[in-house]
Amino acid sequence: MRVLVTGSNGQLGHDVLICLSSQNIDCLGVDRVDFDLTDLKLTAQFIQEYKPDVMIHCAAFTNVDLAESEIEKCYALNVEATTNIAIQCKKVGSKLVYISTDYIFSGESLEPYETDSGAEPLSVYGKTKLLGEESIRNNILEHFVVRTSWSFGTNGSNFVNTMLRLGREKESIDVVCDQVGSPTYTIDLAKSIVEMIGTTNYGTYHVTNEGYCSWAEFAVEIFKQSGLKTKVNFITSDKFPSVVKRPKNSILSKKSLYEGRFQPLPEWKDALKRYLIEIGIRKE
Repeated sequence: MRVLVTGSNGQLGHDVLICLSSQNIDCLGVDRVDFDLTDLKLTAQFIQEYKPDVMIHCAAFTNVDLAESEIEKCYALNVEATTNIAIQCKKVGSKLVYISTDYIFSGESLEPYETDSGAEPLSVYGKTKLLGEESIRNNILEHFVVRTSWSFGTNGSNFVNTMLRLGREKESIDVVCDQVGSPTYTIDLAKSIVEMIGTTNYGTYHVTNEGYCSWAEFAVEIFKQSGLKTKVNFITSDKFPSVVKRPKNSILSKKSLYEGRFQPLPEWKDALKRYLIEIGIRKE
């Protein structure tokens, strides 16, 4: 099996390559330093020459705030480049994994979102990721759409690292308590993706670590596990003005994962513990 991974220098792409290599799967990672995915002709040529059996498309325009002002750039990468990749994968007979997000939902539901729940994105980022999903479904049958949320991993910036930095600098910090979701360790997500590509159980899946919390509760657990005494002040979202309205409920039902006969991910507190061990904050 030959696997091509986009966004290889990002948190997820980095860990996907680690998981593939650990199973001795032939893989190649590409990132924007290699070539621009929005160069549709160059991307098409690369895929046609490499002829992957599987392509895992992790690359995306993910800066939610910046997307509101750089709409064309966001659309070019999240929609146009994704559509091109889907078309080229179909041509070479490759399976395709597309990484999507909780941001395709409004977050107004009082229940966890199912894979077939009505999509109602509130932001440019969410809208382009939803269009990317639709493009995948319209252009290639052999696909996995993997929606996830609140990801953290070693190869990039994330909420855990930000909290650790602020926790060392301040005695107390304000964190929103009215947005809930499931923190997801990218190494666990990567393992699930690698499990999927060995099957033909195509479709849309919600893949996050088990359990859920608010951002404030997440921060409390980060400080608890890392031994920091920083106080967390629970505040509401309206105290943090933003150009983007973020989903208040980002809980994704894992019913699809069980129906696809894929392994559930570990509980998020366990994932956080393993991450803190990996980055040297705590011992085994």
